[in-house]
Amino acid sequence: MARLAPKVLNLNESDRSELQQLVNRHNTAQQIVLRAKIILLASEGKNNGEIARTLDISLDMARLWRNRWFETSGKKLPSLQRLQDSERIGAPVKFSMEQVIELFALACSKPEDYGRPISHWTPRELADEIIKLGIIESISVRHVGRLLEEAELKPHQSRYWLTPP
Repeated sequence: MARLAPKVLNLNESDRSELQQLVNRHNTAQQIVLRAKIILLASEGKNNGEIARTLDISLDMARLWRNRWFETSGKKLPSLQRLQDSERIGAPVKFSMEQVIELFALACSKPEDYGRPISHWTPRELADEIIKLGIIESISVRHVGRLLEEAELKPHQSRYWLTPP
């Protein structure tokens, strides 16, 4: 059975120049450089097998990025954006922004206002209190810690007891 040659990839001068700049730039992510090289080699008439051997990558990767380039050709996107990974579909968001903000507000308040005999909030105490208040049905201590870290909130360093009433 004869194998079909991949579609010929013709680059205009603007795209070729943009891709070459991405390859030459020192601060371009290596995966973007590799993808740009795939497209440049494809535009030189190389088939997927030749590209894979030249760049020491899988045949599937060469095929994927050639096809992805064709898929995005109708959209007026810059070359860098065309070489980015597709959005991945993940698990739906478990907590609303309002719930997260309530958690942050709680973390910035005094534990004694909630009857907690502690000097500062810990992720465990925050998780217990936010569930007790009915704001969130359930949340792990680790997730509370991650949310606080992402927001750069450090309840254990809060100086709320020094602020005037």
